[in-house]
Amino acid sequence: MMTKLLLLTLGLIAIAVALLALKLIVKGDSRGPVTHIGASKAMRERGIHCVESMDAIERHKLAHTPHAEEHRKK
Repeated sequence: MMTKLLLLTLGLIAIAVALLALKLIVKGDSRGPVTHIGASKAMRERGIHCVESMDAIERHKLAHTPHAEEHRKK
């Protein structure tokens, strides 16, 4: 009984992997989906960026403030 369950499980996993591989072959996009926040149109419309972009924006704002020298010393 345990052997049959193991074989059935391995068979289902093999089928799932084969179907995923087939999807990648047929679709032709070997990189997969883009999950980066900056690539999402809805996030850009809301003004939400990735951490690196938001950090760069804030550093740029800080560098162009009247008290920029004080902030750099901290």
